[in-house]
Amino acid sequence: MTWIFVLTLLAVAAACAFRGLSLRPFSYAMGAVVLAFAVFSEVPGLALFIATVLLAAVLVPLNVPAWRQRFLTAPFLVQYRRMLPELSETEKAAMEAGTVGWEGELFSGDPDWDALRARPYLKLSAEEQAFLDGPVEALCGMIDSWDITHHRTDLPPEMWDFLKQNRFFGMIIPKEYGGLGFSAMGHRAVLQKVSSVDGVVGTTIAVPNSLGPGELILHYGTEEQKNHYLPRLASGEEIPCFGLTSPTAGSDATSITDYGVICRRTINGESVLGMRLNFDKRYITLAPVATVIGLAVRLYDPEHLLGEEEDLGISLALLPRDTAGLEIGQRHFALNLPFHNGPIRGEDVFLPMEALIGGPAMAGKGWRMLVEALSVGRGVTLPSSSTGGGKACSLATGAYARIRKQFGLPIGRFEGIEEALARIAGKSYTISALSRMTCTSVDLGEKPAVASGIAKCHATEMAREIITDAMDVHGGKGIILGPRNYLGRAWQGAPIWITVEGANILTRSMMIFGQGAIRCHPYVLKEMQAASLPDATERLERFDALLFAHVGYTIRNAVRSMLLGLSLGRLAAVPSRNDRRLAGYYRKMSRYSAALAFCADIAMLSLGGKLKQKESISARLGDALSHLYMASALMYRYEAQGRPAPDQVLMAWSFHNAMHEVQIALGGFVDNFPNRWIGRALAAVIFPLGRRERAPGDRLGHRVAQLLLSPNEARDRLTHGIFVSRDSEQPLSLMERALPLVIAAEPLERKLGKAIKAGELAGYTWEDQLASAVDRGVVSHEEARQLREVRELVLEIIAVDEYDTETLRAGVPAEEQEAEPLRHSDAA
Repeated sequence: MTWIFVLTLLAVAAACAFRGLSLRPFSYAMGAVVLAFAVFSEVPGLALFIATVLLAAVLVPLNVPAWRQRFLTAPFLVQYRRMLPELSETEKAAMEAGTVGWEGELFSGDPDWDALRARPYLKLSAEEQAFLDGPVEALCGMIDSWDITHHRTDLPPEMWDFLKQNRFFGMIIPKEYGGLGFSAMGHRAVLQKVSSVDGVVGTTIAVPNSLGPGELILHYGTEEQKNHYLPRLASGEEIPCFGLTSPTAGSDATSITDYGVICRRTINGESVLGMRLNFDKRYITLAPVATVIGLAVRLYDPEHLLGEEEDLGISLALLPRDTAGLEIGQRHFALNLPFHNGPIRGEDVFLPMEALIGGPAMAGKGWRMLVEALSVGRGVTLPSSSTGGGKACSLATGAYARIRKQFGLPIGRFEGIEEALARIAGKSYTISALSRMTCTSVDLGEKPAVASGIAKCHATEMAREIITDAMDVHGGKGIILGPRNYLGRAWQGAPIWITVEGANILTRSMMIFGQGAIRCHPYVLKEMQAASLPDATERLERFDALLFAHVGYTIRNAVRSMLLGLSLGRLAAVPSRNDRRLAGYYRKMSRYSAALAFCADIAMLSLGGKLKQKESISARLGDALSHLYMASALMYRYEAQGRPAPDQVLMAWSFHNAMHEVQIALGGFVDNFPNRWIGRALAAVIFPLGRRERAPGDRLGHRVAQLLLSPNEARDRLTHGIFVSRDSEQPLSLMERALPLVIAAEPLERKLGKAIKAGELAGYTWEDQLASAVDRGVVSHEEARQLREVRELVLEIIAVDEYDTETLRAGVPAEEQEAEPLRHSDAA
């Protein structure tokens, strides 16, 4: 009976912790257990006495706020304030910027899945769809990537005019200022389609609609600035760029040495209050063609013309191209993708204070402005472009793997190719869900600082992996540059997207968890703010309430982690109970959400300020958060689309891949935790039955790969939104027209192949053998015509370009650089 009593106490305590009961209800529950056993059981009096004394000794003081604050909270608060890490201005602004969305639910340890499923599934407006079907479709049909990247190293003049006339540069600018006023979803759709054809054109459109003067003026500019610049930016009369990065300041942008000094200067006989700027910027996209430059400098006021502060901090200014002292440098050349990019410099450039974005009142607030704008912009631009690239690779590689034959079979039938095809399809499916989830958050009014970091980092990383697999499948076809090559430039340019708008190494190792642990955690940021309150009494009371709520939260997640691990998630309350497979998916995510929250708390508690330097630890926790977020995005879209049966294998591959990555991240966290004993204890809590997640298996990969090899509903849905046209001669459109014809001809090819293998046909060349097949009645004249047409298409698709040496030399005029088409032979 004593053991039953003890086990009942433990079970009730675990149940209370699992459900997240606060301290007082927990105390009542434990007291009720003791009372019940005292009245209705034969537990020895000594056992009851010991239990009562121990529980009272612990719970009574905790339930008396004055005692608790004096003997527990106050001493801990002293230590806590010492443990707080020193944060740079960059980190403080990043942590305070933006809003918290679904990623906060994942950090809770008990996500509200009904809230995820209730999110609206946004669609394009009629106006956005018309723009996509009209000007965007026309633009994609105009694009000649080889001409842009090799001959001109620029867009053709008529394309620049088309972009301006159709206001491609004003997608985010409201209609009242002459822009298109598109939603983030509309913005995403345009970039996805254009980027599926060419990265240079996509980048040229993306930059004015992302981080730059337009967005900053829209949100922070004065009315005069809005009325002057926004209509000109929308129409393309002004081309913007933004200068942030300096030679000595990259990721740590707040260390820029570019500066401005507030001073007075006499202009036209009048004393003008302004700034004298000195700067040296590089990697500035669109700088060579920009007419208005946004500029970040550190602003100083040594004469105290604005106030008592001397170092005002980073400030943002607007410079017309013809500003005296401004120098637009020559072009950088980024990995054979010649979008306009280059340096800007200035020496003693004078601007009036009204040139600050937002006017003098916004002096020193530039970094916060940038971080908030970036939290929106980078969640849309690069994930959308990566989505377009990934979908194009899926469509092209699947078609090529069916069309290209070796050893008498389409190469897509070989298991080695199937592995690559499955990764391409699964990761494209994931990127698309990720970018949609983040754009939805933006359209719902959020400024998803953490989610945008996740989206940018992992969308571009998966896009790089996709293009690498696509290149491997295409082999020689992918490495010979020319008009027929539709992969080479994307493969060359992949490191660009990894680097820009926050390098992925920095984002993964410092920003995702660094921001997420504080912004998304229900208590950490509030505790930091409470610990900094000036009034000692208020500081202690507020910190005390937060501290003990935090302790309960940590205990709850520890218990949930272990119990959900032991039950394989079956104790989690989840939706979709009528679908066992989806219910299992939700249970897995609930389990790992609790594990992530518990691991994050233990890391912050045991490492304190040192966690900031433990970047590998931070990166692994960030990976766990990221893959949980991506799995949530997959579930959200799959449910919202009505759980389409043809997509089940894509959903399964992508989800299991995400869960395997979560396990790798958390496993690496506990294996490499600085304190070995804590690491082992953590492993026992979050992996009580071992590490059971597996990467997607060969059978599942085979089924996913086969989806890409022929036209079908799932393939169409996977690649929806990219440019393919019946009228276009671009390689991707040509392959899509050829694919059904190739598939239809396969029975005839097998019939011909059997006759050749049996020695029934005469001739050494394919044409001679086909003629012999007609003569001997193996195939009809109509079937022979069909085979010839398909063979001609296939030879064109697998062909590569060739040039004479002079054509490849730099400086040859474009009209002399027409490559001779490859002469097809039977050997081809």
